[in-house]
Amino acid sequence: MNFKAEIQSRVNEIEGILKEFLPLEEGFQKSVMEAMNYSFLAGGKRLRPLFMSETFRLFEGQDKKFLEPFLAAIEMIHTYSLVHDDLPAMDNDEYRRGRKTTHVVYGEAMAILAGDGLLNYAFETAAKAFSLIDEEKEMEELKAYRKIARAIDILARKAGIHGMIGGQVVDIENSDKIIDQDRLDFIYHLKTGALVEASMMIGAILAGADDIYLKKIEAIASDVGLAFQIKDDILDVTSTSTVLGKPTHSDEKNQKTTYVTLMGVEKASTMVEELSQRAIDNFDSLPYRNEFLRTLIIDLIHRDH
Repeated sequence: MNFKAEIQSRVNEIEGILKEFLPLEEGFQKSVMEAMNYSFLAGGKRLRPLFMSETFRLFEGQDKKFLEPFLAAIEMIHTYSLVHDDLPAMDNDEYRRGRKTTHVVYGEAMAILAGDGLLNYAFETAAKAFSLIDEEKEMEELKAYRKIARAIDILARKAGIHGMIGGQVVDIENSDKIIDQDRLDFIYHLKTGALVEASMMIGAILAGADDIYLKKIEAIASDVGLAFQIKDDILDVTSTSTVLGKPTHSDEKNQKTTYVTLMGVEKASTMVEELSQRAIDNFDSLPYRNEFLRTLIIDLIHRDH
């Protein structure tokens, strides 16, 4: 497998699906749709829908029609979080994914509304899965309703006050303070890890995975999310703005405690290796195989951007 070519092929497929769910830029309020689409189409790795799709494939999911609205929904939620994260009241960043951030292009007020719009539209999009259920197959219909309802519950919980937003709250409250590793882990597990967990768990649920495997997938995703964020800390001080497509040393500018400030680059790198190895060991213990997903997890840990 040529991994680089394969990942590009699968991301291109996901891009096509995402574009199908974009809001039309029309009506008196079309400016907010324009801002939403500007943010949503800014590119990026599309990791969360990729994780969702590949976990669905891992558990031998068959009917992707229910999956596709959730692929778009998880990326809308991730995008809205970035739009709000870049605001002057938060990180005040001017570049994201290699181009001007939404608040720089459309103004702060419209950026707030665009983020709000993406969050609400994410659930509107996910709920479209219900309309795809075949009403003529009674038992299959009931199973589909349960899967979709459970997936929406996870999406809401992992994105909300007990997930991503909760992590962001603790992050903001401690942005100019020195905090210990336990609190930093809490922030990272919720702020970054929660949406990775949601992605993989929803993929597993819609594929029909048993609860025992769902818990294992959640643990794998938790380790991947934490390792990914620690790697971000490292790249913030070792990479360049050109490579990352966003400002470097932003954590230092915002006086944030990171794994690098806590223990230095070398020890932080060791933590990344340990977390990724635990994730891979758990992944290999599953009675299912997806070599692309396995390679993706490893590749993310050793990325340079």
